[in-house]
Amino acid sequence: MSYYTPQGGLPAQTELLTDRAIVTEAYTVIPKGVLRDIVTSRLPGFTRTRSWIIARPIAGFATTFAQLIVEIEPGGGAEHPEVEPGVEGVVFVTSGALTLDVDGERDVLGPGGYAYLAAGAPWSIANEGDAPTSFHWIRKAYEPAEGIPAPTSFVTSDADVEPEPMPDTRGAWATTRFVDPDDLAHDMHVNIVTFQPGGSIPFAETHVMEHGLFVLEGKGVYRLNGDWVEVEAGDFMWLRAFCPQACYAGGPGPFRYLLYKDVNRQVRLTGPDHRSASRWG
Repeated sequence: MSYYTPQGGLPAQTELLTDRAIVTEAYTVIPKGVLRDIVTSRLPGFTRTRSWIIARPIAGFATTFAQLIVEIEPGGGAEHPEVEPGVEGVVFVTSGALTLDVDGERDVLGPGGYAYLAAGAPWSIANEGDAPTSFHWIRKAYEPAEGIPAPTSFVTSDADVEPEPMPDTRGAWATTRFVDPDDLAHDMHVNIVTFQPGGSIPFAETHVMEHGLFVLEGKGVYRLNGDWVEVEAGDFMWLRAFCPQACYAGGPGPFRYLLYKDVNRQVRLTGPDHRSASRWG
C-alpha cells in the first residue's frame, strides 16, 4: 500500500498563488501544497524533528483533538513525546521506520504501522534507520467513563486488519477498524476508510462527531456543508460537529483516508470543563 507523505520544500517564485485552501465556519481544507518547510514547527523534547500541525482546538470550532504530521531524521526522536498525562494518542506511519517503546515493549513500525497510546502510558520514539520517517500523531484528552476501565496501549498495522465492507455497498465502501466500535473504553476512533472508484457516501452525514480526514491515496469529491470540494492524496479536511458530509471516489485507483472521530461519550452540560460542553456545537 502507498501513503502520501509531505516532502516540504517551497514553490518556485514563478508559480501562481492560487491554491485550494478553504476555511469556513463548518469545515477547513488544507491542501497538500500548503505543507511546506516554512510552516513547520519544532517540538520541545524532540531531536532532529519537525512537524506540520494540521489541527488543534480552536474556540467555537473543532475542540476535541490535535493532529500533527511528524518527520524525524535518522538519529532523532523523543524520550517523552507526550507531556500531558491525561492525553491519549494514535501514531500512524506513512514512510520510513519508527522505533516505538511503549509500556516496556519495543516495536518497529513501517508504513501502515499503527499504535494506540493510552493516556498516562510511558512511551518513546526514535528513528534508528538511515532515511527519514514520517507519521501522523493524533492526540485527545481521554474522557473516563464511570465503571469502564480505561483502554490499554496496542500496536498493529493497516496490513494486519481486514477492511469491513459497509452494509449494502458490495465492498465499494469499506472501513479498516483498529478498535471494536462496541468497546466503550475508547472515546475516539482512528480508522482508514477506503472507497473503490465510483464508490460513495450516498447521503449527507450530519452528526455530532468531529472529524479529521487525511487523504492517504487517490482522489475524490467531497460534499461539505453544501459545497463540492475536490481532494487528493496529501489533502487534509477538518470538519466540525454537524457539518453535512458525503463523497464520491474519483478513481482510477482506490480513494483512502485516515479518519479521526470522537465517540462513545454522553454530552456534558454542566461542570467545570467547559471544553466538553462546547465540543458538541
